[in-house]
Parts: sequence; structure tokens; C-alpha cells
Amino acid sequence: MKFILSTHNMSSNPAIEERIQHRIEKLEHLNGRALETRVTLEHDRTQAPERQFRCAVRLVVRGPDLFAEDVEEDPLKAVDLAFKKLEQQVRKLHGLKKARHQEAARAKEARKDNGV
Repeated sequence: MKFILSTHNMSSNPAIEERIQHRIEKLEHLNGRALETRVTLEHDRTQAPERQFRCAVRLVVRGPDLFAEDVEEDPLKAVDLAFKKLEQQVRKLHGLKKARHQEAARAKEARKDNGV
């Protein structure tokens, strides 16, 4: 999976990059068909101290992209919460696909039982 990290008004450090890589590996485990992950970290000094760091994550997959964003006082916390939101979206998407597949299998079985 391709990984793009961009920062605004702050510099990236190894701890943040390591945390992001760990979270991306977790996403790859949940969805092996993801094509690209774009992470944007921003430090906005004009905001209140508890809302200074913004992390936005875009996961490029077949179909509509998945996007999550969080604002916190600590950049690592913002990264964790944004990726947590994205993981929930991936799990929901997986559940919807699985339900669609099960529904199609039931319909096929019903046609088979009716002799069609």
C-alpha cells in the first residue's frame, strides 16, 4: 500500500511516523485491497490548546474513499483517534459486503429449491 504523509506548521518525528505505520499495518490487515493512505497532520496555533493538532486520514479503496479526521491537544492522540474512526468505517464496509454476499447466496439457494 502506498503511504503519503504531509505535515503543516509542524515537523514530523520518528514517534509519530512509527505510530502511523503501526496503524496502517492494522488497516492493511482489515482491508488488504486498500490502494493508498494519505495522512495530513496540522498544527494550528490559533485554536484553543485542546484543539491544536488535526489529523486527517484518507484511505483510497475501490469505490468511494474512506475519510476520518480528529482534532486533539496531542498529535499522537489525534492520530490514534482518526485511525480508530477509519477502522470502524472499514469494519462497517466489510459487514455490508458480507451481508450482501449472504443475501445473494440465500436467493440462489431459494431459486435452486424452487426448481428455477
